Amino acid sequence: MKPSRSQFVDVRGLSCHVRTWGREGARKLFLLHGWMDVSASFQFLVDALSADWHVLAPDWRGFGLSETPQDGYWFPDYVGDLDALVDALAPTEPVVVAGHSLGANVAMLWAGVRSARVSHLVALDGFGVPAEGPQRAPAKLAKWLDALRDPPGFATYRDLAAVADRLQKNNPRLARDRAEFLALHWADTLPDGTARLRADPKHKLPFPTTTRMDDAYAIWREIKAPVLWIAAEESEIHRWLAHGRDVRAEIAERFAHIPNGKLEYVSGAGHMLHHDQPERVARLIEAFLDAGAR
Repeated sequence: MKPSRSQFVDVRGLSCHVRTWGREGARKLFLLHGWMDVSASFQFLVDALSADWHVLAPDWRGFGLSETPQDGYWFPDYVGDLDALVDALAPTEPVVVAGHSLGANVAMLWAGVRSARVSHLVALDGFGVPAEGPQRAPAKLAKWLDALRDPPGFATYRDLAAVADRLQKNNPRLARDRAEFLALHWADTLPDGTARLRADPKHKLPFPTTTRMDDAYAIWREIKAPVLWIAAEESEIHRWLAHGRDVRAEIAERFAHIPNGKLEYVSGAGHMLHHDQPERVARLIEAFLDAGAR
């Protein structure tokens, strides 16, 4: 495995852990992880990259080794954190950003409002979320208030091996050695030998507002950089996204809002496609970036 290093950056008053690989001075590549994940999740993808990259992968607030805010989590905060992080780590240059799931959705919004700061953008199985109408608003607000009264929590695990078991249950394609590696970064071992997730339980609070995808589309249409969307053929997220519609038709309809985009599908992969097919994903990313450099 390629060795990684850790650094901590002040991001909007919180200590943000950034995992880095490669040579400082090489071209920067920001990798943004998904919900309930950590920056080390990109290890297998980084191992598969062939070019000389300085990879910078933050743990989002309240995940991994990054600090936890006092209150809950609002989606625009992730966009604000990315804006501050890029200003801190790459203040003078347009950057290459690749995100998975939550990270991809954050990157898409940021790239639309900070178009001059982005040279290339890659979204890994992150194409927005199901749209919601105003009729959902009363129930969503009530559900959020109920959750504040009875806050969510995470169960502890017997040990790190049990965490690896859970990772393999979530993703049956995940090899055991990779699951054990991820478990070391996904959880802490407590004095009694049990394991606790490195995540703030407040991430499980439901959002009190409805999702307005028309707003997201308006922002996506402002993206100036070339965009590569990589979809996993067997992703369970696609069915949730499509609400019973044809999955490819739904993704294509959303993709139409990208001014300068390319859409690729990866077979033999679920939502965690950078775990299932890291070599294939790395080849697609680097071919896309090489084409843009010519």
